[in-house]
Amino acid sequence: MRTKLLTHSILFKAVLIILFISTGSFKFAHHGTILNPETRQAPAVLLNNESGIVPFKDLSQRRIVSINAGSDYSVEFNAMLGKYSEISSIHAQDIKSIQQLSQFNTFIFLVKDGDLLPKTIDLILAAEKSKQVIVACFGNTAALAALDPISSPVIWNPEHTVASVEQTAQIIFGGEAASGTLNQNVSSKFINGSGFSTVRTRLRYIDPEAFGISQARLGKIDAIVNDAIRQHATPSAVVMVVKDGNVIFNKAYGHHTYDENDIPTRVDDIYDLASVTKIAATTIAAMRLYDQNKLDLDAGLGTYLEDVRATNKSEIPLRDVLLHQAGFVNLDFFSYLKPQDHSTDSSELYSAKIADHYYLRNNYYKDVMWEKMLRTPLPTRGRYVYSDISMYVMKEVIEKQTLQPLDQYMSHEFYSSLGMRTAGFNPIKRFAKDRIVPTEMDGYFRKTLLQGIVHDSGASLANGVAGHAGLFASANDLAILNQMLLNGGSYGGVEYIRPETVSLFTSSQSNVSRRGLGFDRGNGTGYPSDLASPESFGHTGYTGTCVWVDPNEKLVYIFLSNRVYPSASNKLNSLRVRARIQDAIYEAISGSQENFAQAR
Repeated sequence: MRTKLLTHSILFKAVLIILFISTGSFKFAHHGTILNPETRQAPAVLLNNESGIVPFKDLSQRRIVSINAGSDYSVEFNAMLGKYSEISSIHAQDIKSIQQLSQFNTFIFLVKDGDLLPKTIDLILAAEKSKQVIVACFGNTAALAALDPISSPVIWNPEHTVASVEQTAQIIFGGEAASGTLNQNVSSKFINGSGFSTVRTRLRYIDPEAFGISQARLGKIDAIVNDAIRQHATPSAVVMVVKDGNVIFNKAYGHHTYDENDIPTRVDDIYDLASVTKIAATTIAAMRLYDQNKLDLDAGLGTYLEDVRATNKSEIPLRDVLLHQAGFVNLDFFSYLKPQDHSTDSSELYSAKIADHYYLRNNYYKDVMWEKMLRTPLPTRGRYVYSDISMYVMKEVIEKQTLQPLDQYMSHEFYSSLGMRTAGFNPIKRFAKDRIVPTEMDGYFRKTLLQGIVHDSGASLANGVAGHAGLFASANDLAILNQMLLNGGSYGGVEYIRPETVSLFTSSQSNVSRRGLGFDRGNGTGYPSDLASPESFGHTGYTGTCVWVDPNEKLVYIFLSNRVYPSASNKLNSLRVRARIQDAIYEAISGSQENFAQAR
């Protein structure tokens, strides 16, 4: 160990000498040009990436810790990492041994040139023995020689600024592409021309000014949302816009309630998505099963569900269920509740918590709700009639085929891998209450404020997990999921759904409605907004949410709100808030298409 420390000490002194005599003449080649870091953001150089570790791919098994070994911008660095995955953070000086961080399998070291001390190098080398390591380094390029002993990927940037650390964080996850190369020899290892190139595989977070979209052009969104809050159409909202994979707008408005002393809305707040659940959970699961030949759209429900075989629903093809053409009627499940079905206290017989002091008897969903659905008539068979029953039924089919509850299946197969940090059912079990926006003051059923408890009464009686409602998420999570669809089913270098399947489900599939399979679609004549193309697909939610994807414009638009707080109001619809915002987005990006194309 004494010999190793002496070696590192000599190396560090040599680096210091080079630092002092260097005049900053090291520049980086970028697509054949020399980029002066004094005038533009220098391209980072990715080194030691022979195994293709950067950018990260499937995130489901990664447990990441960010270690600040010397940087003034760790807060900004970690905030950007956090847009892609759950991370923890610690300062290097607080680490006694690598075993202290045994719960993590991925270490990201953040360090600037002057802090590449022997003890830092030894810490990185110790981590390499059992962990996957990424080193994010900033400053004078001559100091790069100190990293010669490191075999893990190194991302070097000659600038140490907020912009450079955010760029590096995005390169790690594929939000930014690495393109720089060294144009001089730094050491025997890091020589002229060194540098790996990568491609963008995830969302990029960038200033819209880079595309010629001024804040003034996007300012119309502020006016629309602030006016909606002023008129009590909703107390809060989050608007997010993604263009060509670039997040160009992400803003929160208002407070969790109309009390201005309440919690100000944050962009990562968690909302009840209501019927957006239909596409963000149930339909996505159906698409995966279709890919795996586990679902035949033309097979009857009885093919998959034994309970259905002796009913009038046995021959209804899955295609009609997804198109809302199965003839299902809507049911008010709350009206079927009897006093003996619930209790104010939990017990062995009443274990399903619906709200504080409200516990449902075991198996209520199967014994009452499912039985009611099985015995309903089909008065509108073959016509388009929107019904939540369709997605209750699809959930049953999906769970039969996957042998997993819908919430677990989606978490394992999609949300965790994609880096969706908040998406899921029953969020009150996983997050602090103040992270979740309150939905409604329920005065007729659960007699309490609904916060982290699904708003839809039927979904609540199904223990919070239903095919039509129950999903909660942040705007960023929805952006990730829908960018995956816009990409043709791939995200982060992983294919989740085949492109042909995405095209099939999101395109027009009915001769009696505008619908796709599970997805709502634009009609080209004012819905969902005046300027949205007829190829747009997405969905709205009763709580005041929507997501719309326009393949023609490579655009994702997300609007989240709690418009039913404190009780249901129709002002969000009557004021056309969501549609007007969507049109404002189209107006803002018009004329900037060339800039977007150049930035891909």
